[in-house]
Amino acid sequence: MTKVRMHRPGTFLRIPLADGTFGYGRALKPPFDAFYEYRTESPDSDLDRIASKPILFKIAVRHLEPSSWEVIGRRKLEEPLTQPIVHYWQDVGDFRSCRIFDSVGNSRSAEPQECVGLEPMAVWDEHHVEERLLDTFMGRPSGIVERMKVRLQ
Repeated sequence: MTKVRMHRPGTFLRIPLADGTFGYGRALKPPFDAFYEYRTESPDSDLDRIASKPILFKIAVRHLEPSSWEVIGRRKLEEPLTQPIVHYWQDVGDFRSCRIFDSVGNSRSAEPQECVGLEPMAVWDEHHVEERLLDTFMGRPSGIVERMKVRLQ
């Protein structure tokens, strides 16, 4: 049976990508992780350098064992990373039915236009996160992200 792995908030993760480079993430309040706009050709363990980079996105991630993601350190989360994470949900059958909610339990009905720019509610497997990071770094659209975009009509 596959074991689910939970990282303590503040844990830094080094993520090997398919092209041989590395991306970096940080565990937030489970099950959420943040991913940095930072890619290296060789492994970096400098937590200050990694933490100084902008955040690309924050999403829920299913961490299963075994994992190729390496824990490289941990430190207390900076205040911006402790803020609630806002997502949306859109009904597949009726695109006009949307909800915006956050990681602390707030929820409200929303117009589809209000959801543009928000992350869809989804739990990502590690390999899909790796694909998304590499697509982002290569400047190409992510097929997964494109399929989950808000429908406006």
